[in-house]
Amino acid sequence: MSDHEARSSVNHLMDRIAALEAELAAEIAKERAGLREGLEPGRIAFEQEVLRRHQELKTSLSHYVLNARPLVILTAPVIYSLIVPLVILDIAVSIYQAICFPIYGIEKVRRRDHFVFDRAHLAYLNALEKLNCAYCSYANCLIAYVREIAGRTEEYWCPIKHARRMIAAHDHYRQFVDYGDAEAYRERVAELSKSHRAQPPPGSPAT
Repeated sequence: MSDHEARSSVNHLMDRIAALEAELAAEIAKERAGLREGLEPGRIAFEQEVLRRHQELKTSLSHYVLNARPLVILTAPVIYSLIVPLVILDIAVSIYQAICFPIYGIEKVRRRDHFVFDRAHLAYLNALEKLNCAYCSYANCLIAYVREIAGRTEEYWCPIKHARRMIAAHDHYRQFVDYGDAEAYRERVAELSKSHRAQPPPGSPAT
């Protein structure tokens, strides 16, 4: 088997995996929708019962704080101090893609696709637990947002796979060319350049 055939086979398998992941996500969404539909006749009573049960399982704020380990309390300021670099990263990366992506012809990453804050609606969480969940959501959603921006940037500037296997590489990585394959790299760069040039420049009228 030639190198080109091997790459085609690997890319085909990766495409199949991605398709199966999308199919699985769609099936899970359908099951959830079916569950909600099945509960519709008794939805109000069910929701009231669930809310009551959730409130019973809620730990009071005073009990939560008083029963926390001293070292956990002492390290809390360290954890929350990271909000400063996280916000700076958020602002810097957002400004970067706002300025550069239109020039490169790269589609901007939509913030709303990556940021989700829904745990505050859970009745079994006290105020501090909700704050902790919101903070963790922001940090992890921000990393996902930054990762996608960085992935699109890497695809534009250096679409080459590493020699070593990457663990949990971003979605664009599987389309990169193999390490050391100079011909494929030049072809890929030419393809990307042609694709991005086809994008209208910023401020130009739509065609």
